[in-house]
Amino acid sequence: MANEEDDPVVQEIKPKQQKVELEMAIDTLNPNYCRSKGEQIALNVDGACADETNTYSSKLMDKQTFCSSQTTSNTSRYAAALYRQGELHLTPLHGILQLRPSFSYLDKADAKHREREAANEAGDSSQDEAEEDVKQITVRFSRPESEQARQRRVQSYEFLQKKHAEEPWVHLHYYGLRDSRSEHERQYLLCQGFSGVENTELVKSPSEYLMMLMPPSQEEEKDKPVAPSNVLSMAQLRTLPLADQIKILMKNVKVMPFANLMSLLGPSVDSVAVLRGIQKVAMLVQGNWVVKSDILYPKDSSSPHSGVPAEVLCRGRDFVMWKFTQSRWVVRKEVAAVTKLCTEDVKDFLEHMAVVRINKGWEFILPYDGEFIKKHPDVVQRQNMLWIGIQAKLEKVYNLVKEAMPKKPDGQSGPVGLVSGDQRVQVAKRQAQQNHALLERELQQRKEQLQASAVLPGVRIKEEPMSEEGEDEEEPMDTSPGGGLHGGLANGLPAVRAAGGDSFNGHPPSGSAGTLVARELRAFVQATFQKQFVLTLSELKRLFNLHLASLPPGHMLFSGISDRMLQDTVLAAGCKQILVPFPPQTAASPDEQKVFALWESGDISDQHRQVLLEIFSKNYRVRRNMIQARLTQECGEDLSKQEVDKVLKDCCVSYGGMWYLKGTVQS
Repeated sequence: MANEEDDPVVQEIKPKQQKVELEMAIDTLNPNYCRSKGEQIALNVDGACADETNTYSSKLMDKQTFCSSQTTSNTSRYAAALYRQGELHLTPLHGILQLRPSFSYLDKADAKHREREAANEAGDSSQDEAEEDVKQITVRFSRPESEQARQRRVQSYEFLQKKHAEEPWVHLHYYGLRDSRSEHERQYLLCQGFSGVENTELVKSPSEYLMMLMPPSQEEEKDKPVAPSNVLSMAQLRTLPLADQIKILMKNVKVMPFANLMSLLGPSVDSVAVLRGIQKVAMLVQGNWVVKSDILYPKDSSSPHSGVPAEVLCRGRDFVMWKFTQSRWVVRKEVAAVTKLCTEDVKDFLEHMAVVRINKGWEFILPYDGEFIKKHPDVVQRQNMLWIGIQAKLEKVYNLVKEAMPKKPDGQSGPVGLVSGDQRVQVAKRQAQQNHALLERELQQRKEQLQASAVLPGVRIKEEPMSEEGEDEEEPMDTSPGGGLHGGLANGLPAVRAAGGDSFNGHPPSGSAGTLVARELRAFVQATFQKQFVLTLSELKRLFNLHLASLPPGHMLFSGISDRMLQDTVLAAGCKQILVPFPPQTAASPDEQKVFALWESGDISDQHRQVLLEIFSKNYRVRRNMIQARLTQECGEDLSKQEVDKVLKDCCVSYGGMWYLKGTVQS
């Protein structure tokens, strides 16, 4: 501008990170000002004593602080407009700050209140004492601050707050709206020295002018926050191919009737194409579509609760889906007993497709869709064939007894009737009696096979020595999913298959085959302890059973692994047994009282973990402050809270304000 030289810039203030605090005086003489309230606030903040550090020196709340907040990160598309004499003058904006009242004085009042309460509690407890007791004190010299500790201190919230409080205030003078200085500054918002003829950029069509005024911003698209993976607008969804739309909808909803799916995809979508697409990502259950397990659990994923691989999770969830094709109701404990998965994983399966009912179990979340069954019999028949294949696979994996399995309803022709709790109890009793008789017959058959094989030539039976401590002879570990006798199993194998191998009696084969088995077992143990760090023998055996369930039939680990062999492999893999002093009245089984921990994993937390394990070798349960003190004593004062939290998370669980090693707490 022509007159800009007459008004030089005296001082330019650029706020750091576009954050400004503005302190403004309050008119205490205004009739709307409540003087008693102002005095009370000043008393709460500063107390009764006069001090240079008081926030309100006049004993009255006579000022208010405003703190700025950044409204937007991209101001290139905003301008200040001034309309005068038929002309619109635009001034670009380089920053926008919004001022809001700051209530930091309330924090100071709370701090004063706590100090007064602490002083009142202390009271005059020492007034009656003639002389204070002599106490021994320990003088400790602070060690030099390391670079890492200094960086943590500089980045801490307390340091930043202290640095912010030490920043000096800049005194400003306020000019009113009608003041001559304000009017002079307002003239800078008007465009000077340009005529409409010289500005050829505005000689354009309205649409071109609007495009110049508001161009499409690529930076704004980049600055958009990334939405969660399960959040997608319907407008964005409909830009995707039909197969992707169906997959995304089913992955998020989990269970959906076909009519609802068609309404979400829109009236212009062909129902035949949707039927082809839905069968690739979902299965038909009671006339409704349930997303396939491999969509929710991809191949390389694992359970966030137990670390079980996706293949085992898919198998367990398929079992739950198959159960719902047989009945409206499923009992969680029955599912957990068959799949051998933890409670959290089974609960996730059920929450995907069912709702819990008190004293009844889990009911399928949607009503039976008979209309779809009648309208699309070809799709229903194809789905029934798929379920027959899944059922055969589940029978083989989980060793389900065919006689005890409910018959599949033909074509899912109608909804399964509701069964009361008493009826379920009676049915369970009858099934238990039938299963007991069946197991008795299988046990007798197994004994006869054992007796017959004992006299057959060429069958090697390995004898193991008795323990020197007078313990019972070692027995093979039960690795069968349904128990040692369920399904006619001999140490995890069907009796026919076990009778034809060298490891019929539950011991791994000798020679090179035995070396391969030991190598496979050690690899499983090392991988498991790298994830869990602390395991009881009972939990380790459960994880080993899950590992066996994920292996293909005929794998070498099915040859039979004894408890002694498993424990020896754990100790040889760099783990140690922690002799936790369980209380005498503990309800823990012997396997639950055998605790093993990874002693050295190669990370920086090995020393912390070893100190923690030594603590629990002498204590069944420990308070956190004791653990913190011992770790600080052994590892130094530089130990941060995050490091303590990490080692506790790796090895311990908290219950009732106390810390226990994983697997040892008895609720």
